[in-house]
Amino acid sequence: MPELPEVEVVRAGLEPAAVGSTITAVSVFDPRALTRHPAGVADFVARLEGRLFTAASRRGKFLWLPLDDGASALVAHLGMSGQLLLRAPESPAERHERVRLHLAHPVHGELAIVFSDQRTFGSLAVDALIHDGASLIPTQVGHIARDPVDEAFDDDRFVRALARKTSAVKRVLLDQSVVSGIGNIYADEALWAARIHPETPADRLSSAAARRLLAEVRHVLAKALAEGGTSFDAQYVNVNGQAGYFAHSLNAYGRGGRPCPRCGGPILRAAFMNRSSHYCPRCQRRR
Repeated sequence: MPELPEVEVVRAGLEPAAVGSTITAVSVFDPRALTRHPAGVADFVARLEGRLFTAASRRGKFLWLPLDDGASALVAHLGMSGQLLLRAPESPAERHERVRLHLAHPVHGELAIVFSDQRTFGSLAVDALIHDGASLIPTQVGHIARDPVDEAFDDDRFVRALARKTSAVKRVLLDQSVVSGIGNIYADEALWAARIHPETPADRLSSAAARRLLAEVRHVLAKALAEGGTSFDAQYVNVNGQAGYFAHSLNAYGRGGRPCPRCGGPILRAAFMNRSSHYCPRCQRRR
């Protein structure tokens, strides 16, 4: 599933083409792509056509393009396999194309944003914007916490939140009400880097350990961003259809049975919340 680095790569790719563009036409080929827009296809199209995109924003795994009415935005959640692709206006349909936005940009001319989704768990919607401190966010994003690369992220609040949680620290890292956007891959990588066992109760971490973990989360996310995100198959690509290559830099995730890059002991794969955890039992001792 695309996480913060992958969605940020897509946001950054869309920004120069989308911002300032007028939406000249909207084609919806599969209503399942609008599950987050309960008013239906006709309303979705009517609220977009003729409007202009003014920015490209993201929080956690949500991406949105505010509209020039100042009160609403096109919101995208990529789900398991959603893709937002930049294409020439008359380009052939993508294999799993669900929605196409036709744009006119004052500099780049005509282009299209295509929403393609193989598994149909992703969705687009036009949503109202609400105030969240100094920023405007869609109502659908209001329930999640800020992510660690957000300039307004409160480190002290994060440390206090860990100190109040008795559940496993990895479970807390995936709790969107505490911190958003980390995801399974990057939680495993950050815990490995911080030498913390994923089942360690969060309230057992010292303040210093919690801050070290947060620093490693940021380091892992920054490295993944620099490498274009993590692609294990063709389901995650950037706006130009190119895969990220952070998978080649993974130290723990997906390396079950292989030697730990730090100590040489075997990486263990364990069941966790209908998915898997990967860690080194030698480097990441449960204390």
